[in-house]
Amino acid sequence: MKSPPPYGVTSVDHALRLAVILQVEGPLTVSEAAARLGVARSTAHRLLSTLVYRDFAVQGDDRSYRVGPVLELAAQTRSDVAELRAAALGPMRALVDVLDETANLSVRTGRTVRFIASVECDQALRVGRREGMVFPAHQVTGGLIMLATLGDDELTALYGGAEDRPDLTRLRAELRAVRRSGVALNLERSERGVVAVGRGVTAPGGDTVAAVAVSMPSVRYSPDRLKEIVAALTTASHAISAALTD
Repeated sequence: MKSPPPYGVTSVDHALRLAVILQVEGPLTVSEAAARLGVARSTAHRLLSTLVYRDFAVQGDDRSYRVGPVLELAAQTRSDVAELRAAALGPMRALVDVLDETANLSVRTGRTVRFIASVECDQALRVGRREGMVFPAHQVTGGLIMLATLGDDELTALYGGAEDRPDLTRLRAELRAVRRSGVALNLERSERGVVAVGRGVTAPGGDTVAAVAVSMPSVRYSPDRLKEIVAALTTASHAISAALTD
């Protein structure tokens, strides 16, 4: 299980979030960084300058910042993630408006899942944003959704040499249930006190490229809410898929 450290340092968290944004989305300005983090422009400038000093970022002639040599990725990867975020943020905000719970968008890379977008709800007791965090795919809602698209041989190959290999017999049974329902339910599987429900997002052609999920404190979840949650998730996932097609 992954829990926020009790000694978390806000400035470190902000710097790491900026590094992730630069890595998966591409360039941004000081103003854009400040808006994403909800901090002053001067604070964003100091954070970006530190990333430049440590080679996590570089500044271009246009004064914007882009990923540095430490974190450099292929341009196509950044483009795909940026497109997914752009398509998802509107439907995710609508999802949060309906359910008043935090929404997340995630993608799978191998045996891990990265959260690439989050929209928090306004409730005092809520699940915080997961944007930029990475979890083992078999432990989180979005990961189960995307693993369910694999065949048995693909799943075996994926986890063949893994040191933290899950019980594949149990995982296959769970993935069969996900395929039947199109929904993954995470009851405190990845984080104590957190329940999440998710659905897949498809690209043109029908491939599942991401998962959208809502996360809530376990004290606010009951099976009676599941029908409402799934209906809202279905609307959101279809809207994101439609935006990708457009």
